[in-house]
Amino acid sequence: MALMVKALINISEHANHVLNIVKAKYGLKDKSQAIDMVATQYEESILEPQLRPEYLEKLKRIQKGGFKRFSSIDDLRREIEH
Repeated sequence: MALMVKALINISEHANHVLNIVKAKYGLKDKSQAIDMVATQYEESILEPQLRPEYLEKLKRIQKGGFKRFSSIDDLRREIEH
C-alpha cells in the first residue's frame, strides 16, 4: 500500500468542477482519488519518458545488452517488427 500524504490545497472553481466530473465519471469516493487519477494520467501521457521508472529499467537493460549492429534497414525493420 502506498504511503498517503495529507495536503491542504487551494484550487480554482474550474479545477474543483473538473475534479467533481472525474470523481463522478470513474465512481471514485472522493476528490483525493480524483486527484490521484489525474496525476497518474498526467504522468503517463505528459511527463517526459526519461522521468518514468519503466524508462530507466529499459535503459538499464539496453546498457547491459550492448548494441546490436544491422547490415541494412531491412534487417532493422525485421528486428523491430518481431
